[in-house]
Amino acid sequence: MTYKQATYDEPLIFELGKPGRRGHLPPKTDVPPREITIPSNMKRKELPQLPEMHEGEVVRHYLHLSQMNYCVDTGIYPLGSCTMKYNPKINEALARNEKMCYIHPYQPEETVQGILELIYNLQKILSELAGLPYCTLQPAAGAAGEYLGLNLIRAYHHDRGDYDRIDIITPDSSHGTNPASTVMNGFNIIEIESNKDGQVDLEALKAVVSEKTAGFMITNPNTLGIFESQIEEIAKIIHEAGGLLYYDGANFNAIVGMIRPGEMGFDVLHFNLHKTFSTPHGGGGPGAGAVCCSERLSSYLPVPVVEFDAENNRHFLNYDIPKTVGKTHGYYGNIAIALRGYAYICALGAEGLIETSKQAVLNANYVMRKLEEIDGLVLKFNRELPRKHECVLDATPLKHEIGVGAMDIAKMLISRGYHAPTVLFPLIVHEALMIEPTENENKESLDRYIEVFKEEIAKAREDPQYAHDAPYNTAVGRVDDAWATRNLILSWKMIKELEKKGQWPPKWPEDH
Repeated sequence: MTYKQATYDEPLIFELGKPGRRGHLPPKTDVPPREITIPSNMKRKELPQLPEMHEGEVVRHYLHLSQMNYCVDTGIYPLGSCTMKYNPKINEALARNEKMCYIHPYQPEETVQGILELIYNLQKILSELAGLPYCTLQPAAGAAGEYLGLNLIRAYHHDRGDYDRIDIITPDSSHGTNPASTVMNGFNIIEIESNKDGQVDLEALKAVVSEKTAGFMITNPNTLGIFESQIEEIAKIIHEAGGLLYYDGANFNAIVGMIRPGEMGFDVLHFNLHKTFSTPHGGGGPGAGAVCCSERLSSYLPVPVVEFDAENNRHFLNYDIPKTVGKTHGYYGNIAIALRGYAYICALGAEGLIETSKQAVLNANYVMRKLEEIDGLVLKFNRELPRKHECVLDATPLKHEIGVGAMDIAKMLISRGYHAPTVLFPLIVHEALMIEPTENENKESLDRYIEVFKEEIAKAREDPQYAHDAPYNTAVGRVDDAWATRNLILSWKMIKELEKKGQWPPKWPEDH
């Protein structure tokens, strides 16, 4: 296979402008000058290398970059397990309200009763949806929620003197953050294989459960989009062994209002507000990974806990939690994100939330059945089972037949102006295409996406090299992922240094 040479046609802002060009001059200050002594080791040796441009150039540059970006406002974003759904603009407006923007966490509680009431109400709503009575909004993202949930499990066992409970069991289809959160909490990770239906193998589970079992970590529906029909039996096995059940809320969008994890036997879960309740996904943050738990874990929740004093009709921050695991986030989490989720829930109401789940499931199954018709794509595991919010197709037959795999399909979709699905995950599906259309997309939108899928695979059958050279019409062409991983280019200055040495752009072997 050969790669088309990557292109880098977009100039960096540091390459634009000319010396002496400027946008605005700040007004002269009328404040008398003060002598400020800066330690010599902190003084600059030379002036900062800032681009010299006028305002119009700056605006055009960044506006152009924004137009090159792909987001939920520009098209379908079918990332499996990531639930990239539309962010209602009314929520953005509310989060930017002056009354929201200018409150400060150090204000006296009596001056922030409004936001405390909102946090309290959202906690109660999430607890109701989870079927677990206690909640905290502190974690700043889903992975942070995972870390806290497992921290609560560890605190529970240690409080009981069970220091030997060091094993967390998880299926081979689990999300990549699950093992990471487990290890960061000092646990061992034990992975079990899925059965022929893509669900937890009960016999494999029974074989690894022991007096060292601290808990079992899973999402339901699972990463294949399949609902774990034996979840009550799983809960029984874990609880009889003295362990606890952790629910990864990444796939909660499929079951909102339909079934509650607490009723399945789970002891603790995290919500991804950016996945289920429409808040921005973030690019690393800020996010919100609210955690709900049962009464047996409530004593270990992070401080402060927002509570309501009915006698005095006031909300307050309670720091008096003797067994707390401590603080998880400065102040009380990312409350502007929580506000967006609260607005989304209130706008839809109970019936609306249930309808979104039904629509998400319908959309996923429609796309799955249509794409399954494409020669070279197969539905892994039991194809008779309906999927929930997402589906995973396997391009292995196409790869064996013409050498075109999941990554090639992803690049071809990018050429057509569409965002690719998640590829090569979960790892139990070798050439995985993991698709979650969410409830936001109508049938016309899904049909267009499906048609592009079919057209691009048809082109690849005529000319496999077309697939290998994709994407086209993009600022950066096909890149060597392995080279990029091993040779990190972290700044524009590094590129300039490589150019001086004649090492940029990279030259790849012809037969790669």
